[in-house]
Amino acid sequence: MARVGLTPERLALAGAELADEVGFDQVTVSALARRFDVKVASLYSHVKNSQDLKARIALLALEELADRGAAALAGRAGKDALAALANVYRDYAREHPGRYSSAQFRLDPATAAASAGGRHAAMTRAILRGYDLTEPDQTHAVRLLGSVFHGYVSLEQAGGFSHSAPDSQETWSRILDALDALLRNWPANQTSWNQTP
Repeated sequence: MARVGLTPERLALAGAELADEVGFDQVTVSALARRFDVKVASLYSHVKNSQDLKARIALLALEELADRGAAALAGRAGKDALAALANVYRDYAREHPGRYSSAQFRLDPATAAASAGGRHAAMTRAILRGYDLTEPDQTHAVRLLGSVFHGYVSLEQAGGFSHSAPDSQETWSRILDALDALLRNWPANQTSWNQTP
């Protein structure tokens, strides 16, 4: 089989497709070589190792998610924007489970700084402008939203809500209502829970 056309970008996309099929943890340079029916050594001129391949898949996923998020947020504010961004993450995880998992892959600081990760934080902060939060509460809220969105989606992906009523969609809608209410009524700064008297 001809090896013409193999590039780091093509390998990252093929790796992302493989991750969606078999799970991100199962993606290796060897598995990708089998997909292209080439020797493993022929891929090392394009990617350094499996860690490098996984980082490239993560960067691809972060970019795709950021593009979807930006499109979903256009012209929206408040709860409408909150729900739009939350649904982008949830829908992407359903469509591309391996890629979604890859977006949580730990990148080295320089790679992370150059990635679309910053766009995700900026989109979340844009939503929060509609709730009049100032620092440091805005950062606390960014962390809360990320934890809820990614936590719920990860548990749902693992089948955690598939064996009991009510339906997961109903719970998701209620969570978004609760987040909106919390953000509109953000608690005043108080003594931290972990401080000793």
